[in-house]
Amino acid sequence: MTERVTLHSDSKSKTLLPGSVIGVLGGGQLGRMMALDGTRMGYKFIALDPAPDSPLGQIAEQITAPYDDADAANELASQADVITYEFENVDAGVAKLLEERSYVPQGSRLLYTTQHRLREKAAIEAAGVPVAPYREITSLESLQEAAAELSLPCVLKTATGGYDGKGQVVLRREEQLEVAYAELSSTGAELVLEKFISFTSEISVIAARTPEGEVKSFPPAENIHVNNILHLSIVPARIPSDVQRRACQIAEQVAEGLDAAGLLAVEMFLTEEGLLYVNEVAPRPHNSGHYTMEACSTSQFEQHVRAICNLPLGDTTLLSPVVMVNVLGQHLDEAIRRTTSQDPAAESLGIVPKLHLYGKSDSKHNRKMGHINLLCGDVHDALEWVEQTNIWRH
Repeated sequence: MTERVTLHSDSKSKTLLPGSVIGVLGGGQLGRMMALDGTRMGYKFIALDPAPDSPLGQIAEQITAPYDDADAANELASQADVITYEFENVDAGVAKLLEERSYVPQGSRLLYTTQHRLREKAAIEAAGVPVAPYREITSLESLQEAAAELSLPCVLKTATGGYDGKGQVVLRREEQLEVAYAELSSTGAELVLEKFISFTSEISVIAARTPEGEVKSFPPAENIHVNNILHLSIVPARIPSDVQRRACQIAEQVAEGLDAAGLLAVEMFLTEEGLLYVNEVAPRPHNSGHYTMEACSTSQFEQHVRAICNLPLGDTTLLSPVVMVNVLGQHLDEAIRRTTSQDPAAESLGIVPKLHLYGKSDSKHNRKMGHINLLCGDVHDALEWVEQTNIWRH
């Protein structure tokens, strides 16, 4: 095996061959699955994460330290040939420090943009892609004016942080404004008000882009949320083929507009009129892309490694219809029992369940502990299996 080899290098890009060391800011499940695919390809991994025994740290070396620890960041830079991040709430200042001392093809600017909703929306608009109408909120008075201008319902969100429904409030009546403003402004974060889009489907597209500009996207996933947490990703999405093509074009356009490297997950709303609005983007592997692990020629995790190492991007062909279902803490025991026993329902429906667990030690209510990819002949059969198991009804 070739060790730490760079085939091509210029000011913008390097081609890193197997044997190179990939440093990961974050030690969660996305980094773990990236390392499982990357290790198979011959790469080595090292994580920086404050939690001992992180999911990635269980299968790779780990520097255990806070993300804003400059000494730890320097240690990561000294050991890695390329550095990536597996979630976007890493301090952009640390990413900038690493960018100065190591090779970070995604760059700190992409992180700086996507971890702040106002900057992100402006960048998406600059790429020529529509987002839901929005306004910056600086006071209760500005919230009242913006709500009147956009008309309710709207969604008040913190501009930074927030995931799985945290840091946001849906506003349907004027009397909710004061309470919502008090709640979210108390976080100290900047606020943004977005017009609530009445949508028929939520979809997402995972696009990949190399530092030299090659772009490929995966088939769109149709996403179903429960309590603001992703429950199901359905592929092929149950939307017209022309809308699927347009969604892929939008995702690739955003990736190019942001000068992204690596993966970019682009979440969109589809309206009854057939319009697509980008909701938000994430510069990393994404929960709604887990279906690619068995259902596509190349998984999103292998594609991310290929992109940041400047290898040719892999084929993204869908090999099988698939439904990804998240396994939360309250589902874990029954999901394990079901997938490790004979399953007459799966056999009769022609379903092949593939269980992925993340190595998290504490199983908590609503905490993502794993997922199951349901390979099938038709997505309706996989959805029927989800209903029949009763696992996700509590």
